[in-house]
Amino acid sequence: MQHFSSDGVDIAFVDLPAPEGAKGDPVLLVHGFASNHSVNWIYPGWSTTLNRAGYRVIALDNRGHGQSQKFYDPSCYNSALMAQDCLNLLDHLGLPRADVMGYSMGARITAHLALAHPDRVRSAVLGGLGIRLVDGVGLPMGIADALEAPTGDGLTDKQQKMFRSFAEQTRSDLKALAACIRGTRQTLTREEAYQIGVPTLIAVGTRDDIAGSPHELAAMLPNASAVDIPGRDHNLAVGDRVFKEAVVAFLAERP
Repeated sequence: MQHFSSDGVDIAFVDLPAPEGAKGDPVLLVHGFASNHSVNWIYPGWSTTLNRAGYRVIALDNRGHGQSQKFYDPSCYNSALMAQDCLNLLDHLGLPRADVMGYSMGARITAHLALAHPDRVRSAVLGGLGIRLVDGVGLPMGIADALEAPTGDGLTDKQQKMFRSFAEQTRSDLKALAACIRGTRQTLTREEAYQIGVPTLIAVGTRDDIAGSPHELAAMLPNASAVDIPGRDHNLAVGDRVFKEAVVAFLAERP
């Protein structure tokens, strides 16, 4: 892991060079809530897939996650601030622009980055987030309460139990995650979504009950396409072969 200061916030990241002889276009990976760069991108094979396709792979631990700095005030997790961390990382690495792929919360951050800085985002991949980018916020607020509970033993709600268990498995700071889910719930208006003009791929599992329809969101953006990840829910869609093949094909075809 490497570290840099994003406006005073310590952010951890990895930078994996492209294979020798490859063009090496940079791809920035932005993980989802309660995850980290390893769980979202290394273990499911994304870094290997993209490296083999000839890309330089950069992946950060979002603030509040992994080895990056933790905060306990929800205002520290506004999506615009987290998008700025991504922009600052590109600046730190001297990259004028990159393809940016996010999953779930990371897709929301990617969308905010593409809206605010379209000149820095060559293309965007939004995984695990469809129409709820503009219509709702995805994860319910009750997950924050579940993360702050003394234990997860008494939880009965399926999503609360799932995210509490996942956060414990990733050895996350539960208090920081509770603040994060309360702070990073900014939607885009339909007008703002339409302003995202970079080539965009939206991919959601067909059994995902969190993300909302990828096709509805794609129809709203001027330069977007949607792909269904068959038979996968919000968690299992991340490393799916169909998802990977769609992204590699998309990156090969984008300008």
